[in-house]
Amino acid sequence: MMSNESIRETHAKWLRRRWFLRECGVGLGGIAATSLMLGDSAVATPSTEKSPNPLAPRAPHYAAKAKRVIYIFQAGAPSHLDLFDYKPELAKRNGQLPPAELLQGYRAAFINPNSALLGPKFSFAKHGSCGMELSEVLPYTAKIADDICLIRSMQTDAVNHAPAQIMMNTGSQQFGRPSFGAWTLYGLGSEAKDLPGFVVLTSAKGTSGGASNYGCGFLPTVYGGIPLRNAGDPVLYLSNPKGIDQETQRASLDTLQQLNQMSLQQFGDPEIEARIQSYELAYRLQSSAPELMDLQSESAATLERYGIKDASKANFARNCLLARRLVERGVRFVQLFHEAWDQHGGLTAGVKQNALDTDQASAALVQDLKERGLLEDTIVIWGGEFGRTPMVQGGNDGRDHHNRSFSMWLAGGGIKPGCVYGTTDDLGFNVAENPVHVHDLNATLLHLLGFDHTKLIYRFQGRDYRLTDVHGNIVKGIVS
Repeated sequence: MMSNESIRETHAKWLRRRWFLRECGVGLGGIAATSLMLGDSAVATPSTEKSPNPLAPRAPHYAAKAKRVIYIFQAGAPSHLDLFDYKPELAKRNGQLPPAELLQGYRAAFINPNSALLGPKFSFAKHGSCGMELSEVLPYTAKIADDICLIRSMQTDAVNHAPAQIMMNTGSQQFGRPSFGAWTLYGLGSEAKDLPGFVVLTSAKGTSGGASNYGCGFLPTVYGGIPLRNAGDPVLYLSNPKGIDQETQRASLDTLQQLNQMSLQQFGDPEIEARIQSYELAYRLQSSAPELMDLQSESAATLERYGIKDASKANFARNCLLARRLVERGVRFVQLFHEAWDQHGGLTAGVKQNALDTDQASAALVQDLKERGLLEDTIVIWGGEFGRTPMVQGGNDGRDHHNRSFSMWLAGGGIKPGCVYGTTDDLGFNVAENPVHVHDLNATLLHLLGFDHTKLIYRFQGRDYRLTDVHGNIVKGIVS
């Protein structure tokens, strides 16, 4: 008869074996997928055995043109027809019904598709040596026309805000997928020692898609975006409570780390490693985050360039300057969310105000990065989840959601400067030339970061996932 000690040893042995077969690397299939991925590329799948730090910098598949990303997400859907894509024919036919053949099979989000056409609300002019045609409400973007690439032929699948935002940021309309920022951090790691590798800044109101826009999905939580608050502590509970000094806190963290390391050695769960890293990062953030948010070291000329009148006041302009400060400190991915562009009514005043709030700082960020030698390996992205209809909504001054065609601009990091890519038809309704789907955009961005988008994968629940799902082609026409 076996002793109690022998029974415990045998039970522990089988428990470990069952755990290995079931959980390790998400099953044996996960281990095989990991081995295959490592054989095809220089990217190491985050591993507690191979690297004590899952955020350690890693090499991409091949030499990259870009090292970091600043994604200026203008949520709510800016009207391409009033900002980036001038249509004289639409102006000429203002108030008329759209052609019947144009609306076959078309479904709008809210309006009757057979609503009257609405001409552009602002005048346009050509700018830069490239002759980029832009709205009068974007005078600062006009000054960087030769530095940006304007895509006028974007397309997406979703017609409402939350699913469209999630699709733009994760490649899927469904909740639970990793965001573009999380995939970037998973592939490249971070060069920031005292700040998160993926930082989120918000202005206006929160996004319809919520945290799914910057979440880690099924990737380990260490790769998710970390929102920094605009008031008080940049991160909740960053300051020590009364009665806890730095020495006491360090001793508590050391004890927690020892316990977590014991669990990590026993179970190998990457979430335990993520927990260890989050505790240590939070400790370092106590000094690095306040220094980051303090703009007193910035010159008056810099503040003026961004349009910052009060350096302590949270707004879009301040977030743009913080984005530059973050990438200077090694942060891999910075995402700015500004949801204010949902003009179903009050279009003229709304677009004008939004442009006033965002145009100067967006352009200043590009100019600032360029002068500091950072733009050449930093991708800057400006755009929303879809566009607006050529048809009117809200009396005579509004537009509905439109996913068939919209505009975005990009700069730096291997993007072709002074470029206008793609065209829409005479009414700005359908893409006429060089369509760029969300999957194509994401494939191109990953390419610039040094990745074959078909090989940056993560195995979850028996399937290999990637940012572009089973789609996506590199848009060679926007790559320098």
